[in-house]
Amino acid sequence: MNILDIGVDIVEIDRIKDAINKNERFLHRLFTDNEIKYFESKGFKTETIAGNFAAKEAISKSIGLGIRNYTFKDIEVLRNSLGKPIVKTYNNLSKICIEYNVLEIKVSISHSEKYAVANAIAITKE
Repeated sequence: MNILDIGVDIVEIDRIKDAINKNERFLHRLFTDNEIKYFESKGFKTETIAGNFAAKEAISKSIGLGIRNYTFKDIEVLRNSLGKPIVKTYNNLSKICIEYNVLEIKVSISHSEKYAVANAIAITKE
């Protein structure tokens, strides 16, 4: 296995909070129904939402395209039973991953009081 690329993103949690408060469609524009259900299970904590947002940005950088030819909703970041973030891709991003031979995208998310950060690694076939 090889690494296609890595990505990192940091976001101010208050910026995400402001976006949610200003635009009632914010969550539905950027996150899948499953992600929104996850946020609900966590009491819609802004740091959790900001962490997922940072993860989506980091994932887009790990593919090397940014958000081009696909949308944020083509990336889904959920958690396994231990809380580890798991990445799923859909629609055009799934096609891009096949084209780039991406087997898996690993992501790690963390946050402090003011910031959420995520890094991602796109792993390819040899």
